[in-house]
Amino acid sequence: MAQRKAGAHPPLVTIYTDGACEPNPGPGGWAAVIQSGGRTAELTGAADDTTNNRMELTAALEALRALRAPSQVMFYTDSEYLQRGMTEWMDSWLKRKKRPANWDLWQALRDAARPHAIRWRWLRGHAGHPFNERAHRLAASMLPRMG
Repeated sequence: MAQRKAGAHPPLVTIYTDGACEPNPGPGGWAAVIQSGGRTAELTGAADDTTNNRMELTAALEALRALRAPSQVMFYTDSEYLQRGMTEWMDSWLKRKKRPANWDLWQALRDAARPHAIRWRWLRGHAGHPFNERAHRLAASMLPRMG
């Protein structure tokens, strides 16, 4: 999303993500709202057979993959699983032989995060934050309509 000019400071990017799954496990959706340079981009996707945690991780992964240059990122999620995984648990996972659930996505997310300076912030879900609510609505819109 953000392109960098030679000698310029890394772009400032704010990301909000959410994942949804109904039932869990079952069909799922994910979304990211990315803000940089006065612009907002929205990304969405879906999977037929997944879990809510996989959708949370996928939203984060796809948001970081969308960045075109190393960036300073404020990353907001209502998933403690995602936030704590990236800030508290990753180092211990790397030291042990037994890997956690969703290791494929954790590895990809770790790699996608590497070029960026990221501050991972947890937000209480459904607490009225406009961009978190937008990410939630977008993720939920990817779910198939039942009945």
